[in-house]
Amino acid sequence: MVAADLPIGDRIRHYRGGRRQESVAGLAGISVNYLSQIERGLKMPSLPILYALAQELGVPAAALLSEQTTVKPESTVSAEAAVGRALLGYGPALGATPAPGAALRDRVEAAWESWQTSSTRFTAAAELLPALVADTEHAARAARTGPDAAERRAVLRAAADLYCLLRSYLRRTGRLDLAALAADRAVRAAEDADDPLRIAAAQWNLGHVLLAAGQPGEAEELALRSAEQVAAATLPDVERAALGGALQLVAVVGAARMRQWDTARSRLRERAEPAARRVGDSTNVARTVFGPTNVALHAVSIDMEAGETGEALHAADAIDTNGLPSLEREFTFGLEVAACHSQRRDDAAALLALLSLESLAPEDLARTPLARSMVLTVIRRARAMHARQAEHLAERLGLV
Repeated sequence: MVAADLPIGDRIRHYRGGRRQESVAGLAGISVNYLSQIERGLKMPSLPILYALAQELGVPAAALLSEQTTVKPESTVSAEAAVGRALLGYGPALGATPAPGAALRDRVEAAWESWQTSSTRFTAAAELLPALVADTEHAARAARTGPDAAERRAVLRAAADLYCLLRSYLRRTGRLDLAALAADRAVRAAEDADDPLRIAAAQWNLGHVLLAAGQPGEAEELALRSAEQVAAATLPDVERAALGGALQLVAVVGAARMRQWDTARSRLRERAEPAARRVGDSTNVARTVFGPTNVALHAVSIDMEAGETGEALHAADAIDTNGLPSLEREFTFGLEVAACHSQRRDDAAALLALLSLESLAPEDLARTPLARSMVLTVIRRARAMHARQAEHLAERLGLV
């Protein structure tokens, strides 16, 4: 069985197994060099050659072309589908007693804690979220028409926090459409609760959806406008600095995605860094993980995206992520370090970084397209020993 996103060349290598390239190439009537280029993704075989290779490898040609014969269709009762159904209104009957706001708050906080700290957070989320989303949706509908203003606000606050979590979960599980819906609902719930802190956090989440959707300009505009609103909001100083700084980081990423390196760096230096110094690393306001370490990680991201991998790795060496309250942010940093090594064609270092990420967050590694791509790159071009280690990692990730 191979993964649905495995390229043709990697499929051929997988089915070739331990057989030598010389043997397979000769029997298929092509040169060893040509087969090597096919397996490395440098050449696309013609249909006659593909059929010859399939016959020699003992598999249907479709197994080299399509995932249909090798991958089971996704279950319609997956956790992602269950969360989506709950988000779209499939929950308790309208007459059922809604959960109180205090109970929802505790459950949402527990879900957030698991999401940001557990190495098996996708498994945990699959167990927690469907029922929590259904109960929160039901309670929010009941609270909006209920007579108790304090309870209404408590429920809507819990709902806003949960929708922000859903944005992160749904984006990571490939449901960007539902992630956008969750981010929009977070904004609406926060506004209905008249809660400036949660309004800012919801805008921060919406900015991340726009970045994931390939709309960096819109994300930058939203973040800068929201940062101005935060600066004028009635909030404690630390919360104002944290949310304003987190929104500035969204704008930083937006500028970097548009290759406006000077703008990104100056905004990081002049806007985000001063706010981070006021906040420190010991807080996690609205689950944004904003602080000096996160700002330093964004500096590494800018260097990496700009192709300045030497500078990025030098800066990364000085960063200690052990105190970060978010495993996801630590994972993303490690992934960027691996990408820098890969860009420099240092496959041994890239593999070492990927293996470290497997120990840190195996479920994240298996679900991240960039990580999967880097594993295949090591297999294609690394020395034999490292290629074999990468092949074993690919098996554990479900690539082959």
